Amino acid sequence: MTGITDLDVLLENMSPILMDGDFVFCTQHVENEISVEFGSLLSLKPLATFMESEGLTMVIEKRIADTEKLEYEGVFKCITLTVHSSLEAVGLTAAVSGRLAELSISANVIAAYYHDHVFVPANKAEAALSALANFSNK
Repeated sequence: MTGITDLDVLLENMSPILMDGDFVFCTQHVENEISVEFGSLLSLKPLATFMESEGLTMVIEKRIADTEKLEYEGVFKCITLTVHSSLEAVGLTAAVSGRLAELSISANVIAAYYHDHVFVPANKAEAALSALANFSNK
């Protein structure tokens, strides 16, 4: 199934939903890719990972980070845009982050194969969800 590329169609049909749970961004320093112990990484049940030069970034549930005594800054909620967006779609991230910026809400967007996922501060999640839901009401 091919994802949608038309920005107007994406915005009209994105139907944002708020995922259950609180999420945090953590990092683990690794000497090289081989030194990552995948068993211990998988036990953290990361929702997303990204290898940066400074370390491995992980998005994990807050309760797991607290249990494992991992450091993090900020607690986030995840809003999933349920429309199947193409990885080649132009402007969706800009439109979403722009709408949230108007409300002084930070947006950490992760594009996955089928959907885009927007991590917003937990205390602003309802306002963010409402703002994104209003795209389809225009």
